[in-house]
Amino acid sequence: MPVPRTLSELPYAGHLTPFQGSLGRESDLDGVHLDGESFDGIDAGSVRFTESAVSSVTFTGGRMRRARFNEVWMHTVRFVATDLVETTWMDTEIIAGSLAGLELFGSELNRVAFHNCKLDSVNLRAATLRNVSFTDCLLRDADFAGARLDRVTFPGSTLEEVRFAKARMTGVDLRAAARLGIVDGAESLRGATISTLQMMDFAPVFAQSLGITVKDR
Repeated sequence: MPVPRTLSELPYAGHLTPFQGSLGRESDLDGVHLDGESFDGIDAGSVRFTESAVSSVTFTGGRMRRARFNEVWMHTVRFVATDLVETTWMDTEIIAGSLAGLELFGSELNRVAFHNCKLDSVNLRAATLRNVSFTDCLLRDADFAGARLDRVTFPGSTLEEVRFAKARMTGVDLRAAARLGIVDGAESLRGATISTLQMMDFAPVFAQSLGITVKDR
């Protein structure tokens, strides 16, 4: 199970400098530390974060389409109704974050780790997730419809009203999830691994997806 790192454990921690100035379109933030900032309705499309840290920062609304997050460490960050469509996330760690009403449609996440995060009404339709872990997270009303999931895990996480319609899965491991509350897309779990107990609990959903009526008499 992935263990979250502290700020001081980052290989680039000694090179971080405090964030100064403004955050706008195509801004290039390399080796900066954003701490305690609040951004409301920003227009920061195609902004680039590289080897940076973001702690206790709130993003409310705004557009950050096609932003790039490469080797970014985030702690207690809040994203509320922010447009993050077609963003790219690589080697990024998000700890104790709160993501609500996000648009992550068509985004690419590669080697991304979520720890103790809450994802509420997050749109990940048609997104690509490779080597992504959700550890001890709450995913409520998350939508993975049409997404591609490759080597994605959910250890200790609770899934509530999650949708996987027409998703494609390879090496997805759901066995360690605390709860599998999947309301759509049971037929798309081909390529996923679940436990025997989960299979028993999930049987009615599978039957419904296959059009099977189960009656004792």
